[in-house]
Amino acid sequence: MSATTCALPKATDQMTWMEKINGPYHKEALWIYTAIVLAHWTEHLCQAIQIYLLNWPIPESRGVLGLWFPWMIKSEALHYGYAIIMLVAFWILRKGFVGQSLTWWMIAFWIQFWHHIEHALLQGQAIFQRNLFDSPVPVSIVQLFVPRVELHLFYNTVVFVPMVIAMFYHMFPLPGEAAHQGCSCAWQPRSSRA
Repeated sequence: MSATTCALPKATDQMTWMEKINGPYHKEALWIYTAIVLAHWTEHLCQAIQIYLLNWPIPESRGVLGLWFPWMIKSEALHYGYAIIMLVAFWILRKGFVGQSLTWWMIAFWIQFWHHIEHALLQGQAIFQRNLFDSPVPVSIVQLFVPRVELHLFYNTVVFVPMVIAMFYHMFPLPGEAAHQGCSCAWQPRSSRA
């Protein structure tokens, strides 16, 4: 069965940037955001493959970009910046979601909020040159129990899964929820188009 989107809401000069990005440009914003999230997640997967399948030493397992730019993997500021960008994007794009999709989107947001706290702790240790718990390297709270590589792969997974569920409910809303969407992200069967 073929699927198409419903009529695209039109952007007007009277709309704010937030109204546009959560209305007529919501689909495009979600595509860009998803591409960024997938690229980041791929880096973590590549790092895990380098460690567990290729048996590279952890300091040499830097994902793809880290092979060319080794400073990236060591930069707490870069990791914290990405965590903030993720958090802000979750917050900005939330207004385009309704019902079940909003519930799942906010679950992903709150998990990312905790992930951001963990990165803030790491960033603070890097700035002040004093590590928590007399650790030889910066350490987050959960990292006390789970190694860093596995922990960040886990965090990216547990943020990604509810994000995907949210997008599924956003594209295929429950009965009655599509009418409340201000964007064209919902797919509808060809027979239900106006």
